[in-house]
Amino acid sequence: MLTKCEGIVLRTNDYGETNKIITLLTREHGKIGVLARGAKKPNSRLSAISQPFLYASFLFRKSSGLGTLEQGEMIESMRHIREDLFLTAYAAYITELIDQGTEEKKPNPFLFELLLQSMRRLDDGTDPDIIANLIEVKMLSVMGLYPELDECVHCKSKDGTFHFSIRDNGFICHRCFAKDPYRIPLSPASARLLRLFFYFDLSRLGNVSVKQETKDELKRVIQTYYDEYSGIYLKSRRFMEQMDNMKKMLGDENKS
Repeated sequence: MLTKCEGIVLRTNDYGETNKIITLLTREHGKIGVLARGAKKPNSRLSAISQPFLYASFLFRKSSGLGTLEQGEMIESMRHIREDLFLTAYAAYITELIDQGTEEKKPNPFLFELLLQSMRRLDDGTDPDIIANLIEVKMLSVMGLYPELDECVHCKSKDGTFHFSIRDNGFICHRCFAKDPYRIPLSPASARLLRLFFYFDLSRLGNVSVKQETKDELKRVIQTYYDEYSGIYLKSRRFMEQMDNMKKMLGDENKS
């Protein structure tokens, strides 16, 4: 049976000498894999639509296992991402996180829209650190993880200075700091952004300017939390960190 749907390419894997297996996140069917016969050939009609991060309309033959891709039509190429090594690193990280954090064939229109909006934001020049952090926090609930970001995990207070307790899975206020000596310090700005990322839609996010110190705090909390609770290891994380370090080095050279 032929099925048509919109999808975003999460990853591609070579299969045999000329074929590719393409993993798509689709609005209608969730995450699926399709076999693109001959897609490794330069003159293949499937070659152009099997590029990472591409947003396209796909026509494939459905089966109980891998579907077979028949044809596709590009909707958005995300060209700026693929032409920029730094943006490619962030996009690869985001797509791998969504790939590893989701099960196959479970439709999630919210997640599809989240990925599409994140690719568009990266492509149009929005701060990639903020986009990556927002996706990381949004993916927690998709994976069944719900840190307490509304109030102190101990006394339920909603005001004061908050740090983050990895052990206790959420915010801990200054009155309860003694309960977790290993809590991670947070500035008020970082605490607000964590809560914002968890609850707000990406489409409602305006132009956010975030200090490097705040980014570093967010990165420490989010990555430590993922290491403790998610159970996933992302190969692209190291690549993204290398690109991030290179970007900082280039920034320091420009200042001097």
